[in-house]
Amino acid sequence: MSKEQRGTILLAFTALIWGIGFVAQRAAMDYMEPLTFNAVRFGLGGLSLLPVVFIIEGKINWPSIKAGLVGGTVVFVAVGLQQYGIAITGSASIAGFITGLYIVFVPILGMLVGRKTTRFVWIGAAVATVGLYLIGVPRGLNNLDIGSVMLLACAVGWAVHILAVDRFAGQAKPLGFSAVQCLVCAAFSAVAAFMFEDVQVSFIVAGYIPVLYASFVSVLIAFTLQIFGQRHVPPGRSAIIFSMESVIGAIGEALLLGAFLDSRGYTGGGLIFAGILISQIRRGNKDNA
Repeated sequence: MSKEQRGTILLAFTALIWGIGFVAQRAAMDYMEPLTFNAVRFGLGGLSLLPVVFIIEGKINWPSIKAGLVGGTVVFVAVGLQQYGIAITGSASIAGFITGLYIVFVPILGMLVGRKTTRFVWIGAAVATVGLYLIGVPRGLNNLDIGSVMLLACAVGWAVHILAVDRFAGQAKPLGFSAVQCLVCAAFSAVAAFMFEDVQVSFIVAGYIPVLYASFVSVLIAFTLQIFGQRHVPPGRSAIIFSMESVIGAIGEALLLGAFLDSRGYTGGGLIFAGILISQIRRGNKDNA
C-alpha cells in the first residue's frame, strides 16, 4: 500500500468522524451556546493530546507551534461560523451541504497560491456539489437564511484550513501541530464565549455526551488523522474525500435524531461517492492535484 493510499484511508476515517460530529454539534446546541461548546471541545481535545505529544514526539518544536497558530486561528473562525450556522438552521444535513462546498473553494484558492488542479478534481467537485445540494437543501436555495450564509463563509474557512495543513504538514510534527491548533482555537473561543455568551458549567455538564464525542473523537482523533493523512494526499483530493462527511452526517441525523432522507437525498449520496471516484482518476505523473 502506497503512502497516498494510507493517507486516503486516514482522511476517509476523518470524514466518517466529522460526519457523525455534525449530529453531535447539533445536539450540543440544546445545552449550550456555540462558542462555549467550541472552547470546551477543543480545550479538552488539545489538553488530552499533550501527554501523547511529549511521549511520542518529545517536544513541540517551532514549526509545529507556527503551524498550530495559523491552523488554530483559521479553525476558530471556521468552526465558530459553522456552529452558529448549525444553531440557526437546526439541521445537520444543511450544515453538511453548505460546509461541504469547500470542495469547490479548495481548487479555486489553490490556484491563487500556485497549486495545480486537474480536470478530474474539478469534475469530481462539480458532481459532488450537486450531490451535496440534493442531500442538504431539499427545499431549494430560496430557503437559505443568515445561518446558511454563515455556513457558506465557514466553507471558505475550511478550504483555507485544508490548504494551510497542506502547507505545514510536511514541516511540523503532526501531533504537536494538532495539539497547538486545538489549544489556540480553544483559547480564542473561550475569550469570545465569556465576552458574548452566558457560560454556565451546569449547561456543559448537561450536554456531556455530545461534548465528549466532539472533544475526544471529532477534535482529538479526527484533526490528528487529517494532519497525518494530508502529508501524502494533495488538497484537491483531500477536499473531495472530506465531502463524504455530508453523507455520513445525513445518515447519522436519520439514525440518531429520526430525520430520514428521501429518494432525492439518497441520489445525492450516490453522486458524492461518484465525485470522489472521479477525483481519483490519474493521467500520468503530471497529475499531482
